[in-house]
Amino acid sequence: MILEKIKDPSVLRSLKTEELNILAREVRKRIVDVVSHTGGHIAPSLGTVELTIALLNVFDPLADRIVWDVGHQSYAWKILTGRNERFETLRTLGGISGFTNRDESPCDAFSTGHSSTSVSAALGLACANDLLKDTGHCVAVIGDGALTGGMSFEALNHAGHLQKNKFLVVLNDNAMSISKNVGGLQKYMARTLASRPYNTLKQQVWDLSQSLPDNLRRRFILGAQKLEESMMNILVPNIIFEDLGFKYIGPIDGHDIELLCTMLRRVKRHMVGPVLLHIVTQKGKGYAPAEKDSSKFHGVGPFEAKSGMQPCSGKESWSEAFGRVLTDIAAQDPKVVAITAAMTSGTGLSGFEAKYPKRFFDVGIAEQHAVTLAAGMACKGIKPFVAIYSTFLQRALDQLIHDVALQRLPIVLCIDRAGLVGEDGATHHGAFDLSYLGFIPGLVILSPTTTEDLEAMLRFAASYRDGPIAIRYPRGTAVCSAKPAPDFVLGKAHTVHKGEKVALVAEGGAFPVAEKTWEILTREGRKPWLVDLRSLKPLDEALLKKMAKNCDCIFTFETNSAIGGSGSRILQLLAGEPCQVVNFGYPDSFVPHGKIAELNELIGFTPEHFATEIAKRLKN
Repeated sequence: MILEKIKDPSVLRSLKTEELNILAREVRKRIVDVVSHTGGHIAPSLGTVELTIALLNVFDPLADRIVWDVGHQSYAWKILTGRNERFETLRTLGGISGFTNRDESPCDAFSTGHSSTSVSAALGLACANDLLKDTGHCVAVIGDGALTGGMSFEALNHAGHLQKNKFLVVLNDNAMSISKNVGGLQKYMARTLASRPYNTLKQQVWDLSQSLPDNLRRRFILGAQKLEESMMNILVPNIIFEDLGFKYIGPIDGHDIELLCTMLRRVKRHMVGPVLLHIVTQKGKGYAPAEKDSSKFHGVGPFEAKSGMQPCSGKESWSEAFGRVLTDIAAQDPKVVAITAAMTSGTGLSGFEAKYPKRFFDVGIAEQHAVTLAAGMACKGIKPFVAIYSTFLQRALDQLIHDVALQRLPIVLCIDRAGLVGEDGATHHGAFDLSYLGFIPGLVILSPTTTEDLEAMLRFAASYRDGPIAIRYPRGTAVCSAKPAPDFVLGKAHTVHKGEKVALVAEGGAFPVAEKTWEILTREGRKPWLVDLRSLKPLDEALLKKMAKNCDCIFTFETNSAIGGSGSRILQLLAGEPCQVVNFGYPDSFVPHGKIAELNELIGFTPEHFATEIAKRLKN
C-alpha cells in the first residue's frame, strides 16, 4: 500500500498521478473503516480526498499555510500529515480531534470548528507573511455552504481590497446543480486563465495603459475589463468574485487529481494577486451510502461499514421531541414559524418543514441573520421559533441584545445541544449559553428536565408576548417521565423533595446528576431538599430565600460554566443570607472531545464526586 509508506507529507510531491489516484482510494477506505467505529463527519471528508492530495502535492504544509474551513472535511489531511497511525483515536478522549487543531500538528495552520472563518484566518496569515518577509502561500479551503456565513464575504471583500500575492481561496462546491457546468469548455477556460501566456499578456496590456493620458487610460482599462468579463460571463456565472477583486478560475472537477495539481501549480507559479479556484466535488464520494444520502452521512455516530446502516436506539431525542411538539403547536397557530441556520435535521425540524414548507426558513450558516430575521417577523405579529445549537448561538449575541431584547420582541430561542456534546469537542460544547444570556435584560430563560417539561414550556412560549424566551435542552435521548409535567408557571421552581439543612438546586440538563447525588446523600442518612429550577430567569426567589433561611448550604447544579451561570445568579440573590451557596458547573477551561460520560468523569461532573464534595463541606 502507498498509504503505509507516507510518514511525511513531502512524499506526495514525488508521486506520479497514477500513484496519487491509488492513494486516494486507500485514503477513502481508511476513512470509512475508522469512522464506522468512531463516528464523525464522513461525507464532507470523503468529498475532499483528491483536493487534499493535490494540495500536498503542490504546497508544503509547513512553509505554506492551508486553512480548512470548519475542519470537518479534513480527515484525509490528518491521515496524510503524520496522523495516520493515530487515526483510530479520532474523536476519542485523548485522541485526535475531529477538526483541525494547532495543538495537534504543525501542519494545521489554524484551529477550527465553526464555519466561515477560513478566508479571514488565511488572510491574516498572508498579512503576517508580508510583515515578517515570509515567502509561503496562504490557502483557504471553504465550502459553498460556509459562503452563506456573512463573515466569509467580509473577508473576501477585504482580500480583494488588499490584493495580496500568494493568496488562494479554494471554493469547494458540492452542490449537485453546478456539476453540469464542468466540461471541456470550462476546463479550457480555467487552464487559460491560470496560464503564463494569458497572465503575461494581461500584465503587458496593463503596462501599456500606463503610457496613455489619464482620460484615455481610464477608457482603455474599462474597455479591456468589460471585454474580459463578457468572455468569462459566457462560460462562467460567477463573476461576483472578479468584482470582489479576485482572479476567478473554474469550475473544475474536484476529483480529477491531475487537473487539480496542474491548476494549483499554475496558480502558485504564475498568478498575481488573490485567486479563487472553484472546484466541484461530491460529498461522500467513493462510498455508496454516503453518496446516496450525504446529509445523513454529514455527521454520524458509529455505523456498519459495508451497508452504511446506523443503529437506532428507538428512543426520542431532545431535538425530535422539540420538532414534534412545535409541529403540533403550528397546527393550532398559523402565525408560528420555524427558523434554523443550516441545521434542519439536526434541530429536529425536518417534519415541520415537510408539513409547513412556507412557514419554515433555513437561512444557511447565518445565525446573526436568523435572529434578526425573527425579530423582523415578530414586529408584524408572527411567532418565530429559532432553533440553533448553543455553540452557534454565540455568534448572534449582538443581535439578541440590540435587535430582540431591546425591542422586547417575543421570539423563542430553542437552544439545542446545551451542555457537553461529546466527540465534537471544545468548539461544539454548549458550555456558555447561561453565562452569555443571563445578563440580557428582559430575556426569559427556561430549562426542561423531561419531554413533558419541554412541551409545557414550548406551549407557554407560544402564547408569551412580553419579550424573548430562551429554552435550553441537551443533546441525546430525551428523559420521559411518562406522566404529566407539573403545571408550568413562569418564575416558579418544582420542589421534588423537601428536606432539612441542605438543598440541591438544579437546572434541567443537570437535574439527573443532582437527583442521583440526592439519592447517595439520602442513603448516607441526610435529608436534602431537591429542587428542579425550571425557570432560570426569573428565578423562584421566594423559594430560594425560604431555603436560605432554613439551610446551612445550598448546592447548585448546571450544565454550563460555573462562572456567570444560573448558580452565580443564585449566589448573588442570596448574598447576605446566613447559608452558604456552592456552585457546581463546568470548569474554567475548555473541555476536550470524548464520550460525554468520559468527559463528566474527567471534570468531576458526576453524582459520586458531588456527593463526596458535599460531605466534605458539611463536615467542615
